[in-house]
Amino acid sequence: MQAKFRRRGSVYRRTHQHRIKRARLLARHPFAVPVVTLVCLALITGVFLFVLNRHPATINPNIVVISHDEQQQIVSSKESTVGALLQKLDLKVNEGDVVEPALTTLIQQDDFRINIYRAVPVAIIDGGQKQFAFSAATTSRSVARQAGLTVYPEDTIETKPVTDFVADGDIGQELIIDRATPVNVNLYGAPVVMRTHATTVRQLLAEKKINLKPQDIVNPGIDAPITPNAQLAVIRNGVSTVTAQEDIPMPIQIIPDNTLSYGVSAVRQQGAPGKRAVTYEVNTQNGVEVSRKPIQTVVIQQPVTQITVQGANLSGIKGDMALAGIAPGDYTYADYIISHESGWCPTKTQGQYGGCPAYSGSVPSYGGYGLCQSTPGSKMASAGADWATNPVTQLRWCAGYATGRYGSWGAAYNHWVSYHNW
Repeated sequence: MQAKFRRRGSVYRRTHQHRIKRARLLARHPFAVPVVTLVCLALITGVFLFVLNRHPATINPNIVVISHDEQQQIVSSKESTVGALLQKLDLKVNEGDVVEPALTTLIQQDDFRINIYRAVPVAIIDGGQKQFAFSAATTSRSVARQAGLTVYPEDTIETKPVTDFVADGDIGQELIIDRATPVNVNLYGAPVVMRTHATTVRQLLAEKKINLKPQDIVNPGIDAPITPNAQLAVIRNGVSTVTAQEDIPMPIQIIPDNTLSYGVSAVRQQGAPGKRAVTYEVNTQNGVEVSRKPIQTVVIQQPVTQITVQGANLSGIKGDMALAGIAPGDYTYADYIISHESGWCPTKTQGQYGGCPAYSGSVPSYGGYGLCQSTPGSKMASAGADWATNPVTQLRWCAGYATGRYGSWGAAYNHWVSYHNW
């Protein structure tokens, strides 16, 4: 019997030693450590997601005001974006409808405003062609863009209501596009395309402000008619010239809109930079350029103004800036800093991401906390006993911090932009 047990023990020892040897060999394998690491990370991630799903973070809902179909709908929502909320409410966005702000805009404050503008039928007359579209765009160029048409800056567009839908066969609005004529111009040696409503070369030169000198030659003559894709050359004899194209900055028009929440914006007309051709007279000596001077500047494509509406409604949490005594001229600076520090969440602690959590009943004694991420949060007690939950109290402290440390909200903003902290 003892011999039998000795044999079994010997077998067990040999098996155990074999497993140890095999494990050591695997450990020396070049892929052993990465594979084991990946398996461990997968297990940890699975456990984390399991716990997170069983105990999701509490996110305070935001009050959202939606204006649509001649009514105003007020809802309480935890959805993170405009598009997600509209989908949850089954509010359809049809062809040509316009939603302001955009569907991807984050909902990060109470009393958030959303406007849905419903499309109306539009008849678009483009040359001899007529097509129909639906659009809620507020500018004629935006309507054409929604309809998939390319409209150049020199094209003119007239919008007019349909007054006799029986005779016209249309209802709603008519959009009439008068196309500019493209002309291929060789401008002092540089080929450019210009678009014009001029009917003769003389009119084109005057429209584009091309000032001819006695030594300039125009081919064909200045009284020649303008036809689509005509060839036109402007040449200066006796001197060396070079023409370079430059961008003209895109103009931006900002319109305040009290129907949108402060801090959000929407583009109502896409803009575009223009182009100009600058011709230089070049002075060379021994084949080397020694100087140049501009002799002609011609706008070959007009810039298109971008029209942006900017929310001005301060009825939500951002309206607390006024209650906290922050001057209107500082709203933009304060909004930028607070948006980047906490996303306008008065109960967010440093390192928290996602939505705005409910107040837990206590504030950590370390790390940032609140709208401006005061470090520690208890510093804000100097502004009021309700500093842990009251955004107005927190904003009062933020304003004192901005002016006390940096001298102004503007200076605090400049510091944040440069260093990503304050």
